[in-house]
Amino acid sequence: MSTPIQAHTLANGLLVLTREVHSAPVATSWIWYRVGSRNEPSGETGISHWVEHMLFKGTPGMPRGELDRLIARNGGVFNGFTWIDYTAYYETLPADRIELGLRIESDRMVNALFDPAEVESERTVIISELEGYANYPETWLDEAVKAMAFTVHPYHHPVIGYKSDLLAMTRDELVAYYHTFYAPNNAVLVLVGDFDTDTLLRQVEQYFGSLPRGPALPAVRAVEPEPQGERRVTIRRPGPAQYVQIAYLAPDCRNPDFAPLAVLDAVLSGARPLSFMGGGAQTNRSARIYKALVETELAAAAWSSYAPTRDPFLFELNATVREGRDAAAVEAALLAEIEKIQRDGVTPEELARVLKQVRAQIAYNNESVTDQALQIGMWEMLDSFRRVETLPEELAAVTPEDVRRVARTYLTERRRVVGHFIPTEEQEDGD
Repeated sequence: MSTPIQAHTLANGLLVLTREVHSAPVATSWIWYRVGSRNEPSGETGISHWVEHMLFKGTPGMPRGELDRLIARNGGVFNGFTWIDYTAYYETLPADRIELGLRIESDRMVNALFDPAEVESERTVIISELEGYANYPETWLDEAVKAMAFTVHPYHHPVIGYKSDLLAMTRDELVAYYHTFYAPNNAVLVLVGDFDTDTLLRQVEQYFGSLPRGPALPAVRAVEPEPQGERRVTIRRPGPAQYVQIAYLAPDCRNPDFAPLAVLDAVLSGARPLSFMGGGAQTNRSARIYKALVETELAAAAWSSYAPTRDPFLFELNATVREGRDAAAVEAALLAEIEKIQRDGVTPEELARVLKQVRAQIAYNNESVTDQALQIGMWEMLDSFRRVETLPEELAAVTPEDVRRVARTYLTERRRVVGHFIPTEEQEDGD
């Protein structure tokens, strides 16, 4: 049985969100920081991701490797990740061991070592990770499309950063970034599971209450201007297939049109989780894009994607061109599906079927305490944790006319970037 989400704020500004769930003897502890690649200045791209890695390298009280041993010894799992709008760490443990998660996160919020040797070791690890991504044609195409889609906003650079910045960044810059953004007043602690809230809050106060507030946070001032026309980019490199990516500048999750656009995405590709993890190839064979591109053997895979973000981001169409077909035909087929909705809309029956899929996805995303904490924390980072409770109603209120209207308003030639990846036999000069 789940209880409503409760909010508590410590004197140092740490927001604590709790939800008791007594269906199983497990609990999860998530700490979220309002920092991601969106916050990175030029010359320090990738610094959020690098700092995230450094928090797994130990503190004076919990040396490198001790975190892994403690979590394993207590039967738990843990991890962390960085995205464009936020960074998060979590531990899911037997309910009677959840205090360990509080101890770990309060310690590394202020005591991460940033040992110089570990900084250099991690520089090598991250650059290797970046070079690994470069083996995928989709990476080259995606980075080119996003760089063209965002001329002002820092969403244009990849979360992992640019190699030149990763080579040049110093330990002092990493530590300064950590001290700026990793502080109670820029963090949200989310606790979900089989616990007594009052008892757990006393432990939260014990571990986090004495941590100092951080400095004033630098504002992200960049606002992406309204696009003035279609832009196109073609990447030519060795690769196994042709790829097509079409990206439209679309509203952020606080815009009233977020729900209709999320439903439009589900109409095109089938319902998926509404999070940064929700993209990727669709599996719903009843969806429009699958029928129009995969069943007709134009594409080996094709899908749309639209994720909740803090600032306006992208509504995307992607396809892997089937051998013997060409990118231009696949692009035309993707655009034809958008034009059909702009012209004819969707029927009440199709919308009802899609909304049923959306409700099912929301239910699947609330099965585990870990998934619930992810949703609560993500929405608090982007807007308010209360969206977890109001979003189902927002989606259910979407009408066929709403879907048609947002397709006509946002998925326009003026707002789009079209990218093609064309494979070559050999590496072309200049790469």
